[in-house]
Amino acid sequence: VQLQASGGGMVQAGGSLTLSCVASGSIYSINFMGWYRQAPGKQRELVAVGTSGGSIRYADSVQGRFTISRDFAKNTVHLQMNSLKSEDTAIYYCNANTRIGMWDAGKDYWGKGTQVTVSS
Repeated sequence: VQLQASGGGMVQAGGSLTLSCVASGSIYSINFMGWYRQAPGKQRELVAVGTSGGSIRYADSVQGRFTISRDFAKNTVHLQMNSLKSEDTAIYYCNANTRIGMWDAGKDYWGKGTQVTVSS
C-alpha cells in the first residue's frame, strides 16, 4: 500500500492550507486514516484521524481549527487547516490502517511526509 500526500507548503500565520492523501495498492478496506506531524526536536504526534465507523479524533491543539474529511470509497483523506499558527510548522505524515481481505485485521502504512511551514 502506498500513501501519496500533497498540499503542503508555506503560509503566513492565520492562513489556511489543505492536505490530501490518497492510498493505493492492495486495499480491501480502510480501518482508519489520518494525519500525524513531527516538528523539529519533537516526537511525532497525532493531528487528526477518521475511522471507517465515522469516528473522528483531533489533537487538542488543532481542535476547532482543523477539519478532517475522508472518502474511504476513494481511499482518500483531506485535512483542512485554518487559522494556522507558527507552532503548526512540522512535517505532516499521512497514516492509514488498511486490510487486504475480510480475514485481515489491518496493517499500518505511512506516507513520506509533506512540509508545512507557518511564518509569523
